[in-house]
Amino acid sequence: MIRRLPSRREFLEAIGAMGTASVLAGMTGPAAGFAAEGADKLAVNGGAPVRKSPLNNGPYGTQFYDDVEKQQLMDVLESKSPFRWSAAKSKVLQFEKAYAEHLGVKYALGVTSGTTALYTAMAALEIGPGDEVILPAWTWYADYDAIVLCGGLPVFAEIDESFNIDPNDIESRITPRTKAVIVCHLQGTPADMDPIMAIARRHKLRVLEDCAQCAGGRYKGKYVGTIGDIGINSFQLSKTITAGEGGAVTTNDATLFERAMRFHDVSSIRPPYTQALKGGVLNGFVSCNFRMNEFTGAILYGQLQKLETICKALRSNATKVRQAVAGIPGIKFRKSPDLEGDLGVGVFIDLGTSRQRARYMRAMGAEGVPASPPGGSVILPTGKWIETKSTIHPAWPSFQSAEGKAIRYGAEACPRTIDIIGRFAGVRMGPKYSEDDLQDAARAIRKVFPSCLS
Repeated sequence: MIRRLPSRREFLEAIGAMGTASVLAGMTGPAAGFAAEGADKLAVNGGAPVRKSPLNNGPYGTQFYDDVEKQQLMDVLESKSPFRWSAAKSKVLQFEKAYAEHLGVKYALGVTSGTTALYTAMAALEIGPGDEVILPAWTWYADYDAIVLCGGLPVFAEIDESFNIDPNDIESRITPRTKAVIVCHLQGTPADMDPIMAIARRHKLRVLEDCAQCAGGRYKGKYVGTIGDIGINSFQLSKTITAGEGGAVTTNDATLFERAMRFHDVSSIRPPYTQALKGGVLNGFVSCNFRMNEFTGAILYGQLQKLETICKALRSNATKVRQAVAGIPGIKFRKSPDLEGDLGVGVFIDLGTSRQRARYMRAMGAEGVPASPPGGSVILPTGKWIETKSTIHPAWPSFQSAEGKAIRYGAEACPRTIDIIGRFAGVRMGPKYSEDDLQDAARAIRKVFPSCLS
């Protein structure tokens, strides 16, 4: 077990009326550890580092590759049927059914990437010219791109200290043209879905959950991606489970699923979904080819069996480090609406200012326990081609309407987001970190954090 650090009050009570020097000279137990670590000379200033070799963690899913994925791939090779619709026992279909069952939704559809999953979900929701879609200012390009590629108009909302969309900044962005809200569960932390869903239902808006960075995350007992109208996931290398690329669309709505199915497969519905959808209720429409191949489906079917193992390990490791440093005076963690459902991909701390964050990251790196800013996303409104509304054609409909011409992006669109992302830094967790690794992470934070606020 990682030793819990005494709080400031406990430390001061231990000192009592005695002189500080005399107490430190005879102190034992946790308080002594606090004092000793606080007195350690920082490695950045020439002291001994906590670790000689940096604490590093690679992609989660590949750390768990073994004979399970190997056998799934061999099945495809031996079948000589890598196309999902020609395979007698389709791995993609097995993955879709298993994934839907795991999440507790009626439908799951495998596609080629998280980006194409977003585009497919947009088509399912019938987003088009004249429609406005609210999304967080801090997320990945694909959320913005999917809206624009459908001809819709992106409207940015600020984030809060969970790094996710701030429910309190959504309602003021709604206009008669608003059709949907994209809720992104970023860097393993679920967004606060209850107030978001209440706002959406009150204004009759659709909710799309982007779970690309939170596969396996839960909100109040429900898996993310099952709460809104439609959800998407990504299985790119950096995600919880991975096949290198790949994505999925999830929903409980049969019509949305049929539109997604048709859009991802040249407007067709094929068995067994022909039977499941009773032939379908929609006419065909212009569509794409985003079909998942059998090799991707095979790896994901194998990886899905390990999803909960990965999530459990991440949560446990993050919890141990958080508890070990929670007593440091002045420490403030990243906000989470559901710590039990949070994946725990990192222990993020508010350093107060960007300058103090830079000091913290530099000092933590010198200790062999690197800390980094929030990642996996960008502050979208400040992107040059977003600020200038550049598209693939000058007459693209998103910015031809009066509203599209009037809307302004840039730093002025998201000052609070810029501030939040600029002052947090975190130590990333790994699902296979040892107890020694966790001890080192906690020790480095205890050693470095107080010096960065002085």
